[in-house]
Amino acid sequence: MIHLILTKSNNQKVSLNRELYGYGYDGYFITDNKEKLQEEFRKAGANIVRELFNTDYHNKEFVVEDIDGRWIGFGIKD
Repeated sequence: MIHLILTKSNNQKVSLNRELYGYGYDGYFITDNKEKLQEEFRKAGANIVRELFNTDYHNKEFVVEDIDGRWIGFGIKD
C-alpha cells in the first residue's frame, strides 16, 4: 500500500529539499526489489542521479530526478 499526500501550491514556487536544507529527497519509497526497479527506470530513460549505494544510515538505495527536478529515493535497510 502506498499513501501519497499532495498539496496545491497556489502558483507559489515549490522549493526542493536539497535547495532548502542542503540535503534530502523530495520523496522516498521503500522497496525490497531495488535492483530490479533501478533497471526498469534505466530502461525507461529515467535520470538516475545516484546509482544503488549504501547510505550511512544503512539503507541500500538509488535516486531518480523527476521532470521538475525533484529527487525521489527508492530503497530499504539491508
